[in-house]
Amino acid sequence: MTTPVSPTAALDLLELERARLFALLGRLLVAPPDGALLANLRALRGEAGSVLGDAYGQLAEAARQTDPAQAEREYHALFIGVGRGELLPFASYYLTGFLHERPLAELRATLVQLGVERAPGVAEPEDHLGFLCETMAGLIAGVFPAGPEEAAGFFTRHVQPWATRCFADLQAAEAAQFYRAVGALGRAAMEIEATAAGLPA
Repeated sequence: MTTPVSPTAALDLLELERARLFALLGRLLVAPPDGALLANLRALRGEAGSVLGDAYGQLAEAARQTDPAQAEREYHALFIGVGRGELLPFASYYLTGFLHERPLAELRATLVQLGVERAPGVAEPEDHLGFLCETMAGLIAGVFPAGPEEAAGFFTRHVQPWATRCFADLQAAEAAQFYRAVGALGRAAMEIEATAAGLPA
């Protein structure tokens, strides 16, 4: 959903893992996983006993129990539906109860400052959680004009106030099977990022 530029600097392993985690969440939130992605997810290994390791383990097991057709039906029920899906993963909705409200306008102003653009042909507004995760990944990785130092502020202002609730709702959604594990991984990512930023999870 975002349009990155070329990386400008090498990342240490921790930053690379942070970027990969947000990129994975973004990918799973903007479209259902295809067969190749599911195969890669089945091979995930996490450190047992850690919040993130356990979440990776759950995601790997969920991928083993899912095929692309099942994942597509689930994604449709959760995010598209007939009229609307079970969830509306937009900052405006979570923060105001309505779509296309002030959080979207504020986000768009920030994106202009950061030099981040929505990819051509994308219909969803920029406050979609998948877009925000992709933006976090790009900022951490240094693939946007703004540097990695902007990631913490972006998270604090545009992600942290609502994303944990959205991932929790995804975990508890009636239609969620595979995506229950995506919700758990998202909550783990939010907890780790909030801790790193010195915020309450």
